[in-house]
Amino acid sequence: MSSKTDQRANEILRLLLRHGKTSIEELTGIFGSSPASVRRDLVRLEERGLVHRTYGGAMLAEQLVYEPFRFDESFLVREDRFAPEKQRIGMAAAGLIEEGETIGLTAGTTTTQLARCLRQRNRLRIVTNAVNIAMELSSSAGLGVNLTGGNMRWAGAFSLIGPTAIESLKTVVLDRVFIGVCGVDPERGATTIEPDEAAVFRAMAGQSKQVVVVADSSKVGMVSPAVICHAGEMDMLITDDGVSEETLAEFSRIGVRVMVV
Repeated sequence: MSSKTDQRANEILRLLLRHGKTSIEELTGIFGSSPASVRRDLVRLEERGLVHRTYGGAMLAEQLVYEPFRFDESFLVREDRFAPEKQRIGMAAAGLIEEGETIGLTAGTTTTQLARCLRQRNRLRIVTNAVNIAMELSSSAGLGVNLTGGNMRWAGAFSLIGPTAIESLKTVVLDRVFIGVCGVDPERGATTIEPDEAAVFRAMAGQSKQVVVVADSSKVGMVSPAVICHAGEMDMLITDDGVSEETLAEFSRIGVRVMVV
């Protein structure tokens, strides 16, 4: 797609994240594009599994979840917090990934949104310690999915931890790792609550050529007890527009590329 077409498709997704559905008539009015151009955008977005086309328009694709997870209240409550922001972050992060890459996804609600944006992609290898992410991607023919193994200790986290998880990561090299956090701060770095989980995330970061932290604005400036990596070890932060310019500038000053969506 051309950059103009790609930009229009991203704007369509942002509109759907706000309103859930739209019409071709509305989109042609907003973008000044022909109905045929808008329909082509919607076809491409549908092929990526992001929207469902309807008669005369489109709606946001239902976020499919492996059925047992629908009854885990703790995960669903966390997933619902800042949901539109997490969806935008997930789509932006997915846009960085190129065909043929091996990527790491840590457990987390934002990384789960990213995983859902990859369901229609091809020739990607996914390494994750998140049981729910592996299950959601297991039926995607174009993806190779590898679970780390390990112990699942906390209800609603779906996060595999322990020596088995860490040892399994020594055998892979990742092009990029996308890390979900409980807090990310320009001084203290990326942090989470549990030291055992931080150790797995840290091992994943150590095997990656690029470390990308995905965090909605409620996490930025927050510090949790367990360090995943220092801010200087982060290559990129993807967040939403709820972060102050001053805080974003602090990350930029230490060499972290910031993408705001």
